[in-house]
Amino acid sequence: MIRIENANLIYDMGKGTETYALKNIDLTIRENKFYGILGPSGSGKSSLLYILSGLKNPSSGKVLYKESDFNKMKNKELSIIRNSEFGFVFQRHFLIDYLTSLQNVLVPLDSNRAEDINRAKDLLRELGLEKEINKKPNQLSGGQRQRVAIARALINRPKVIFADEITASLDHKNAFEVMKVLKAYKKETTIIVVTHDESILEGVDEIINIWDGSIKDDKSKQVKKCMK
Repeated sequence: MIRIENANLIYDMGKGTETYALKNIDLTIRENKFYGILGPSGSGKSSLLYILSGLKNPSSGKVLYKESDFNKMKNKELSIIRNSEFGFVFQRHFLIDYLTSLQNVLVPLDSNRAEDINRAKDLLRELGLEKEINKKPNQLSGGQRQRVAIARALINRPKVIFADEITASLDHKNAFEVMKVLKAYKKETTIIVVTHDESILEGVDEIINIWDGSIKDDKSKQVKKCMK
Protein backbone atom coordinates (compact mmCIF):
# COMPACT_ATOMS: atom_id res chain seq x y z
CA MET A 1 0.00 0.00 0.00
CA ILE A 2 2.80 2.43 0.97
CA ARG A 3 6.41 1.89 0.01
CA ILE A 4 9.47 3.92 0.96
CA GLU A 5 12.58 3.51 -1.17
CA ASN A 6 15.95 4.72 0.12
CA ALA A 7 14.46 7.85 1.68
CA ASN A 8 16.32 10.49 3.65
CA LEU A 9 14.83 13.46 5.47
CA ILE A 10 17.23 16.29 6.22
CA TYR A 11 16.32 19.40 8.19
CA ASP A 12 18.18 22.67 7.46
CA MET A 13 19.71 21.09 4.36
CA GLY A 14 22.68 23.01 3.02
CA LYS A 15 23.23 24.85 6.29
CA GLY A 16 25.83 24.22 8.92
CA THR A 17 23.11 22.91 11.22
CA GLU A 18 21.66 20.31 8.82
CA THR A 19 20.33 17.24 10.61
CA TYR A 20 19.39 13.82 9.29
CA ALA A 21 15.98 12.99 10.74
CA LEU A 22 15.76 9.82 8.59
CA LYS A 23 18.56 7.87 6.91
CA ASN A 24 18.29 5.40 4.03
CA ILE A 25 14.79 4.21 4.88
CA ASP A 26 13.33 1.23 3.00
CA LEU A 27 9.92 0.13 4.22
CA THR A 28 6.72 -1.48 2.95
CA ILE A 29 3.34 -0.95 4.63
CA ARG A 30 0.72 -3.52 3.67
CA GLU A 31 -3.04 -3.27 3.58
CA ASN A 32 -5.16 -4.07 6.67
CA LYS A 33 -2.21 -4.50 9.02
CA PHE A 34 -1.49 -2.90 12.38
CA TYR A 35 2.00 -1.37 12.68
CA GLY A 36 3.81 0.13 15.63
CA ILE A 37 6.69 2.55 15.07
CA LEU A 38 8.75 2.36 18.25
CA GLY A 39 11.64 4.50 19.39
CA PRO A 40 12.80 7.01 22.01
CA SER A 41 12.21 10.74 21.77
CA GLY A 42 14.15 12.25 18.87
CA SER A 43 14.71 8.92 17.12
CA GLY A 44 12.85 9.94 13.95
CA LYS A 45 9.64 7.99 14.45
CA SER A 46 7.33 10.98 13.96
CA SER A 47 9.34 12.06 10.92
CA LEU A 48 8.81 8.57 9.49
CA LEU A 49 5.05 8.93 10.04
CA TYR A 50 5.08 12.32 8.32
CA ILE A 51 6.72 11.04 5.13
CA LEU A 52 4.50 7.94 5.10
CA SER A 53 1.45 10.20 5.15
CA GLY A 54 2.75 12.80 2.72
CA LEU A 55 2.80 15.53 5.37
CA LYS A 56 6.49 15.90 4.55
CA ASN A 57 8.40 14.99 1.41
CA PRO A 58 11.74 13.18 1.79
CA SER A 59 14.86 15.15 0.90
CA SER A 60 15.83 12.21 -1.33
CA GLY A 61 14.35 8.85 -2.23
CA LYS A 62 10.73 7.94 -2.91
CA VAL A 63 7.49 7.44 -1.01
CA LEU A 64 4.89 5.61 -3.08
CA TYR A 65 1.21 5.31 -2.21
CA LYS A 66 -0.53 2.77 -4.44
CA GLU A 67 2.49 3.13 -6.75
CA SER A 68 2.06 6.92 -7.06
CA ASP A 69 5.06 8.99 -5.99
CA PHE A 70 4.18 11.66 -3.39
CA ASN A 71 7.04 13.83 -4.69
CA LYS A 72 5.43 14.01 -8.13
CA MET A 73 1.96 14.92 -6.87
CA LYS A 74 0.61 18.43 -6.81
CA ASN A 75 -0.49 19.85 -3.49
CA LYS A 76 -4.13 19.53 -4.52
CA GLU A 77 -3.70 15.81 -5.30
CA LEU A 78 -2.01 15.21 -1.95
CA SER A 79 -4.73 17.14 -0.15
CA ILE A 80 -7.46 15.03 -1.77
CA ILE A 81 -5.72 11.78 -0.72
CA ARG A 82 -5.18 12.99 2.85
CA ASN A 83 -8.80 14.13 3.17
CA SER A 84 -10.45 11.14 1.52
CA GLU A 85 -8.16 8.16 2.23
CA PHE A 86 -6.17 9.04 5.35
CA GLY A 87 -7.20 9.58 8.96
CA PHE A 88 -4.98 11.36 11.49
CA VAL A 89 -4.90 11.21 15.29
CA PHE A 90 -2.26 13.12 17.24
CA GLN A 91 -1.19 13.40 20.89
CA ARG A 92 -2.96 16.74 20.99
CA HIS A 93 -6.46 15.93 19.85
CA PHE A 94 -7.02 19.31 18.11
CA LEU A 95 -10.74 19.25 18.85
CA ILE A 96 -12.54 22.54 18.32
CA ASP A 97 -13.49 23.88 21.75
CA TYR A 98 -16.84 25.42 20.83
CA LEU A 99 -18.13 22.34 18.96
CA THR A 100 -19.81 19.30 20.48
CA SER A 101 -18.33 15.81 20.13
CA LEU A 102 -20.72 15.12 17.27
CA GLN A 103 -19.85 18.35 15.47
CA ASN A 104 -16.12 17.70 15.89
CA VAL A 105 -16.46 14.25 14.33
CA LEU A 106 -18.27 15.76 11.32
CA VAL A 107 -15.60 18.41 10.65
CA PRO A 108 -13.70 16.41 7.96
CA LEU A 109 -16.93 15.88 5.99
CA ASP A 110 -18.26 19.42 6.37
CA SER A 111 -21.69 17.84 6.05
CA ASN A 112 -25.15 18.14 7.56
CA ARG A 113 -26.58 15.15 5.70
CA ALA A 114 -28.63 12.81 7.86
CA GLU A 115 -26.61 9.75 6.80
CA ASP A 116 -23.34 11.41 7.83
CA ILE A 117 -24.77 12.57 11.15
CA ASN A 118 -26.04 9.07 11.85
CA ARG A 119 -22.64 7.56 11.01
CA ALA A 120 -20.92 10.03 13.35
CA LYS A 121 -23.36 9.11 16.14
CA ASP A 122 -22.78 5.41 15.48
CA LEU A 123 -19.00 5.86 15.72
CA LEU A 124 -19.29 7.73 19.00
CA ARG A 125 -21.56 5.02 20.39
CA GLU A 126 -19.12 2.30 19.29
CA LEU A 127 -16.39 4.18 21.11
CA GLY A 128 -18.43 4.25 24.32
CA LEU A 129 -19.35 7.93 24.02
CA GLU A 130 -23.12 7.73 23.70
CA LYS A 131 -23.63 10.06 26.67
CA GLU A 132 -20.97 12.48 25.44
CA ILE A 133 -22.37 13.12 21.94
CA ASN A 134 -23.53 16.66 22.79
CA LYS A 135 -20.72 17.55 25.18
CA LYS A 136 -17.91 19.96 24.35
CA PRO A 137 -14.21 19.07 24.80
CA ASN A 138 -13.88 20.82 28.17
CA GLN A 139 -16.59 18.50 29.51
CA LEU A 140 -14.66 15.35 28.53
CA SER A 141 -11.79 13.43 30.10
CA GLY A 142 -8.49 13.07 28.25
CA GLY A 143 -9.37 9.55 27.16
CA GLN A 144 -12.80 10.65 25.95
CA ARG A 145 -11.33 13.51 23.93
CA GLN A 146 -8.90 11.10 22.30
CA ARG A 147 -11.79 8.79 21.39
CA VAL A 148 -13.64 11.68 19.78
CA ALA A 149 -10.49 12.35 17.75
CA ILE A 150 -10.43 8.70 16.68
CA ALA A 151 -14.08 8.89 15.60
CA ARG A 152 -13.21 11.99 13.59
CA ALA A 153 -10.35 10.09 11.93
CA LEU A 154 -12.69 7.21 11.06
CA ILE A 155 -15.63 9.25 9.73
CA ASN A 156 -14.46 9.22 6.09
CA ARG A 157 -13.70 5.47 6.13
CA PRO A 158 -9.95 5.96 5.64
CA LYS A 159 -7.67 3.44 4.00
CA VAL A 160 -4.92 4.33 6.50
CA ILE A 161 -4.96 5.76 10.02
CA PHE A 162 -1.82 7.56 11.19
CA ALA A 163 -1.60 7.95 14.97
CA ASP A 164 1.26 9.89 16.56
CA GLU A 165 1.89 9.37 20.30
CA ILE A 166 -1.85 9.31 20.94
CA THR A 167 -1.50 7.67 24.37
CA ALA A 168 1.41 9.75 25.68
CA SER A 169 -0.78 12.00 27.85
CA LEU A 170 -3.08 9.20 29.04
CA ASP A 171 -2.83 6.89 32.03
CA HIS A 172 -2.26 3.20 31.31
CA LYS A 173 -5.92 2.26 31.61
CA ASN A 174 -7.04 4.87 29.08
CA ALA A 175 -4.03 4.15 26.86
CA PHE A 176 -4.99 0.49 26.56
CA GLU A 177 -8.64 1.40 25.99
CA VAL A 178 -7.69 3.71 23.12
CA MET A 179 -5.52 0.99 21.57
CA LYS A 180 -8.35 -1.50 21.97
CA VAL A 181 -10.61 0.86 20.03
CA LEU A 182 -8.10 1.08 17.16
CA LYS A 183 -7.64 -2.68 17.21
CA ALA A 184 -11.34 -3.15 16.44
CA TYR A 185 -10.92 -1.35 13.11
CA LYS A 186 -7.94 -3.32 11.85
CA LYS A 187 -10.04 -5.32 9.39
CA GLU A 188 -11.23 -2.12 7.73
CA THR A 189 -8.07 -0.04 7.58
CA THR A 190 -4.30 -0.08 7.90
CA ILE A 191 -3.24 1.43 11.23
CA ILE A 192 0.16 2.95 11.99
CA VAL A 193 0.85 4.01 15.59
CA VAL A 194 3.95 5.92 16.69
CA THR A 195 4.91 5.43 20.32
CA HIS A 196 7.79 5.22 22.78
CA ASP A 197 5.83 2.74 24.93
CA GLU A 198 6.24 -0.84 23.73
CA SER A 199 3.67 -2.15 26.23
CA ILE A 200 0.74 -0.70 24.26
CA LEU A 201 1.83 -2.53 21.08
CA GLU A 202 1.01 -6.02 22.28
CA GLY A 203 -0.57 -7.98 19.45
CA VAL A 204 0.32 -5.69 16.55
CA ASP A 205 1.35 -7.29 13.27
CA GLU A 206 4.75 -5.62 13.10
CA ILE A 207 6.89 -3.35 15.24
CA ILE A 208 9.25 -1.07 13.35
CA ASN A 209 12.13 -0.08 15.63
CA ILE A 210 13.77 3.21 14.75
CA TRP A 211 16.90 4.66 16.32
CA ASP A 212 18.83 7.78 15.33
CA GLY A 213 16.85 8.05 12.09
CA SER A 214 17.44 4.48 10.94
CA ILE A 215 15.29 1.36 11.05
CA LYS A 216 16.95 -1.35 13.09
CA ASP A 217 16.22 -4.55 11.19
CA ASP A 218 17.80 -6.73 13.84
CA LYS A 219 15.24 -5.49 16.37
CA SER A 220 12.18 -5.46 14.15
CA LYS A 221 9.53 -7.85 15.37
CA GLN A 222 7.07 -9.85 13.32
CA VAL A 223 4.40 -10.68 15.85
CA LYS A 224 3.14 -14.21 15.33
CA LYS A 225 -0.18 -13.67 16.98
CA CYS A 226 -2.04 -10.96 15.08
CA MET A 227 -4.84 -8.97 16.61
CA LYS A 228 -8.19 -10.65 16.63
